[in-house]
Amino acid sequence: MCGIAGIIYRNGEERQEVGRDMTRMLQAMKHRGPDSTGYALYRPDTDGYVMHVKLAESNGQQSFEFVERLRRQRAQIEERLRSLGARIRDVDASAEHAMTVTFDHDGDLKALTDYIEDIRGAEVLSLGRSLEIVKDLGDAETVAKDYGLNDFIGTHAIGHARMATESDVDIANAHPYWAYPFPDVAVVHNGQLTNYHQWRRRLERAGHRFQSECDSEIIAVYLAERMAKGDSLEDAMRRSLHELDGVFTYICVTENALGVAKDELGAKPLVLYESDDLVALASEEIAIRKVVDREIETYDPYEGTVMVWTR
Repeated sequence: MCGIAGIIYRNGEERQEVGRDMTRMLQAMKHRGPDSTGYALYRPDTDGYVMHVKLAESNGQQSFEFVERLRRQRAQIEERLRSLGARIRDVDASAEHAMTVTFDHDGDLKALTDYIEDIRGAEVLSLGRSLEIVKDLGDAETVAKDYGLNDFIGTHAIGHARMATESDVDIANAHPYWAYPFPDVAVVHNGQLTNYHQWRRRLERAGHRFQSECDSEIIAVYLAERMAKGDSLEDAMRRSLHELDGVFTYICVTENALGVAKDELGAKPLVLYESDDLVALASEEIAIRKVVDREIETYDPYEGTVMVWTR
């Protein structure tokens, strides 16, 4: 029942209010997923890396002990980044139970990420030169307000409105998922993989670790690994339709592209609008109409379809 959405601007203009647009799309599908909301937002490439770290669940705690623990976690993260040679440019701790660090680094991103996640309670939600993942409990307007996302200027984005059915209502099981340890790759997904456990074991043997039990995370890492081996995003997605079993529609984003894939049954809905200046897609047409202020024609891609757009 969850709602997924994506948008990419194609007119070459890099200063778009993508956070505001994604909020409007996801809020229009609140009925499909009231439990949590997530964004994967892309801005023009920076010279350094941006890391989003979750420090605790959004549970309303305000005790002195809780606040002090968050302060210690933030200090530890900065200390560990510096100890691995990272040169910190900026730290944003405005979100109560999360932080964003912008830094330069020439070393191993996997080792850096693992070292940060060794801090009790810390979970790296995203890492990249363009990608910023924000996800939390509540609807899109609530999350956007808490993290200032309506002011986010960028090039493309995906989002997810989640209804918890088989797992807890928490941030760990909220979408989108970053393809650890590959920078700037993320996925949202509606459906289910039936060979999830097979692929999880295979990817874990290849050295990957996972933050959740969600099959969407498998898709993200699968695609990123294929691209690391030389596949284009489109080739990796087409291959996924033969190797990932189940009923699903997913959207994948990289630093300069957005792609969608539907399995060969095509049972999970997706509506698409395409023009010269933008592409918008979502589980329901009402979401697209929130960001396109003119008469539009949409269509539902056929089963087994893979489509990719670049900015």
